[in-house]
Amino acid sequence: MNSILYIIISLVILFLLSFLQEKKVFKFRAEQEISSDLDSVFDFFSKPENLSKITPPKMGFHILTPTPIEMKAGAIIDYTVKIFGVPQRWRTMITSYEWKKMFVDEQMKGPYSLWHHKHIFIKTSNGVKIIDEVTYVLPLQFMQSLVNKLIIAPQIEEIFSYRKKIIDTKFNNETK
Repeated sequence: MNSILYIIISLVILFLLSFLQEKKVFKFRAEQEISSDLDSVFDFFSKPENLSKITPPKMGFHILTPTPIEMKAGAIIDYTVKIFGVPQRWRTMITSYEWKKMFVDEQMKGPYSLWHHKHIFIKTSNGVKIIDEVTYVLPLQFMQSLVNKLIIAPQIEEIFSYRKKIIDTKFNNETK
């Protein structure tokens, strides 16, 4: 019994001490090139309503903001998404927007302490290269590296893998 109490007390102390740790910033990057024109690709990504098409169904993604949503710097998008099966409200703001080049969405309210997602579109000789750069900070610092490695990073990888598959299918079917 004493050893269980010792373990519990140790975990509580570690948890409390974790708040003194500096927040760790994690990064994720994905690239894909598709055989399509820049106008079609950017138009697709510039419509937040299309997010539900490229988000895994198990995440229960649902936009709450009335549509259509005008994509521009300062646009705010509210939606729900399931995290571990529990619906969470998420609010993002488009903080930067350059037509046919890039845009950035940043979480204002949601499950992360920081979520900064830069979408980049580059015209190539074969079509369009899409680059996603995500910078994020977890809400709790307790065992953050381990939690990220075992849970969060694989989930983000799964989301972008699903997205890549859907984008490949959509734009390859349109060009045939």
